[in-house]
Amino acid sequence: MPASPSSSAQAAREAVAHRLRDLRKEAGLTVVQLAAECGWHYSKTSRIENALTGPSANDIRSWCSATNATPLAQELVVQSITAESMYRQWRDQVRAGLRHLQESRTVAFQETECHRMYSAGLVPGLLQTEGYVQAVLGIAANVHGLPPEDIAEAARARVERSRIIHEQGHSFVVVVEESVLHCQVSDADAMGAQLGYLLTAGALPAVSLGIVPMTVRRTHWPEETFHIYDDRRVTVELVSAEVTVTQPAEVEQYLTTFERLRSMAVYGAEARALIVKAIEALH
Repeated sequence: MPASPSSSAQAAREAVAHRLRDLRKEAGLTVVQLAAECGWHYSKTSRIENALTGPSANDIRSWCSATNATPLAQELVVQSITAESMYRQWRDQVRAGLRHLQESRTVAFQETECHRMYSAGLVPGLLQTEGYVQAVLGIAANVHGLPPEDIAEAARARVERSRIIHEQGHSFVVVVEESVLHCQVSDADAMGAQLGYLLTAGALPAVSLGIVPMTVRRTHWPEETFHIYDDRRVTVELVSAEVTVTQPAEVEQYLTTFERLRSMAVYGAEARALIVKAIEALH
């Protein structure tokens, strides 16, 4: 199982903190002495070493200077920036509006040749209809206390972004749990339209749509929703944040996990039968 995204991000922060602590100890300095050398209160040193406060680039440079480790400063600065970028609060992302959030991801989709998507909760964004999108974003606006005014525009922006599945040069391997087909995030009409669109989208040449049946004997448990961009980057959706994973070893773990989940899915006529069953259950 891939490391939990939240633990991966925290581990990255802690790696920086522990390296700084080791430098202090190797230099023979106490927490108080290091703070005095750097010109700040000793409590700040403690917070940095315990990964409670992320150090700034200047903090790291001062720390390395005080411990006679200046050549390591730039490496640690880069490592710290990478750790912090792994964990981005949802509220920070959506502050500019839901439409801006949808449009901001367009470049990443355009630059990716092979998209791999797994979802245990919702229809993946690239396969969502406008009515379904509006329902999902309405829930998001309510959960995060956002004004609902831009939901319609954001929905159109997401649908516009989804046109990429019709463009040449891209392939889409999608795996969803069967429960996704029965997750009623909208009214019956919008759900019916969404499920009907899955029948259409799943038949597109560039799209491979697999559904993991609820009755299958599992060889891997359901995971958080994640999206793999080629073999270089993974985004994982959590309650509090979206985590970006770029470390090659971790990306490889997600690729392996995706293949395990994909191996349990059904395709073609079997997948269509599950979708039709979900449509019939709406009435």
